[in-house]
Amino acid sequence: MPKLNIGLTEEQRHGAIELLNRDLANFYLLLIKTKKYHWDVVGPQFRTLHTLWEEHYNSLTANIDATAERIRALGGYPLGTAAGFIQYSTLQEHPNDLPSANEMVARLVQDHETIIRYLREDISMCSDRYKDEGTADFLTGLMEQHEEMAWMLRSFIEGENLNSSGDRVGKETKPTVDV
Repeated sequence: MPKLNIGLTEEQRHGAIELLNRDLANFYLLLIKTKKYHWDVVGPQFRTLHTLWEEHYNSLTANIDATAERIRALGGYPLGTAAGFIQYSTLQEHPNDLPSANEMVARLVQDHETIIRYLREDISMCSDRYKDEGTADFLTGLMEQHEEMAWMLRSFIEGENLNSSGDRVGKETKPTVDV
C-alpha cells in the first residue's frame, strides 16, 4: 500500500486514531447498554423508552461504523474485539444489575454526558495538537448527536433533579419563561 500523504504526520494521525479508538469503545459500550435496556425495560413507560432506545441504538450503530471508517481513512485499524472495547472504554459497566426504568435513563444520561466531555477534549486535541481539522469536525458532529440524545433522555425524567452521579436529589422547579 502506498504511504499515506494527507497533510498529517504519522504522529498526528496516530494521535487522532488513538482518540478515535477510545471514542469507538465508548460508543460500542453505550450501544450495548442501550440495547440491553431496550430489551429489559418494564413499566408504564415501556413503549416510549423501548422506541426511543431503538432510535438511539440505530444512531449509535451508524456512528460506530462512521468512526471505524474515519480510523481507516487515517491509516489506522479500529478496535474490533470485546476485550479491546472494554480495555479502551471509560464508561462504567453494571453487570448483573436490573435497574428501574428511571435508573436506566439516568445511567444513559451519565454515559452520554461522559462521552460528550471526552469528545470536547478530543475535538480540541485534534484541532490544536494534531492539526486534524477533519477529525475535529467529524467529532463535533458526533458530539452534537450525543448532546441531543442526552437532552431527550433528560427530558424524559424532567422534574427529577439528578446530580453528577445520576442520583435523584429532589424535585426540580420548572424555570419561568416569559413569552
